[in-house]
Amino acid sequence: MKQKKQRRHMIFKDNVKYIENFNNGVGKDRGYKLAVNKFSDLTNDEFNSIYADPDASSPMDANSTVTDVPSSMDSRENGAVTPVKDQGDCNCCWAFSAVAAVEGITKIETGKLMSLSEQELVDCDTGSFDRGCTVGRMDTAFEFIKNNNGLTTEVDYPFVGNDYGACKTTKYENDAAAATISGFKFVPANNEQALMQVVADQPVSECGTDIDHGVTAIGYGASSDGTKYWLVKNSWGTGWGEGGYVRIQREVGAQEGACGIAMMASYPTV
Repeated sequence: MKQKKQRRHMIFKDNVKYIENFNNGVGKDRGYKLAVNKFSDLTNDEFNSIYADPDASSPMDANSTVTDVPSSMDSRENGAVTPVKDQGDCNCCWAFSAVAAVEGITKIETGKLMSLSEQELVDCDTGSFDRGCTVGRMDTAFEFIKNNNGLTTEVDYPFVGNDYGACKTTKYENDAAAATISGFKFVPANNEQALMQVVADQPVSECGTDIDHGVTAIGYGASSDGTKYWLVKNSWGTGWGEGGYVRIQREVGAQEGACGIAMMASYPTV
């Protein structure tokens, strides 16, 4: 036990040193800063083994027409975003990303904001690519939600942070799901303008290869110095980033966007 604590302390010290060097040196002109959080005593390999999705790639739908969109958008202001959640040690970012997108479109279409169940996906969406706390994709999660006739609420099927349990088939009151979708669509790959058009209407599930992690784009805008950004909801609790959110620079010159944000985006339809 003592050796484990000493090892964690040394990892923490190394990470703090890296943070300080980045903020005061190589990264001071990057437009963002690093900070200590609950992951600061993990190595990169440990972090990736818990939180990184090893295979989130999927085909893209190239059919889209880009039209004028607002100069900024924040779906929180429209009441279409539930509070930040925490996936814990369960590598089910795919479920949190998909659920956040479904929560958003449900609020937009029905006027009701409900916290939906990620655990239902973790336990029940096992017939395709998705595998609980191991691996998953948002597009296949959307497909499951469609075929499952919807999702129940987090209250009725709470998150437990593991995939040990069996799927609860008697989860609904009156056999009715809390939210349903008719299907999903892909945003054309490597096209930030097309992505912005969809995000202007609803939250969108994202997974860039540079981050190997499923998140949800809930808006976009520009900072006071003119730097354009995407507003992204994560699932690592409010102690991470900006209260659980992060701003990722937009229009960086690379067609896939910063962190590959424009590479693999999908969204539910109703």
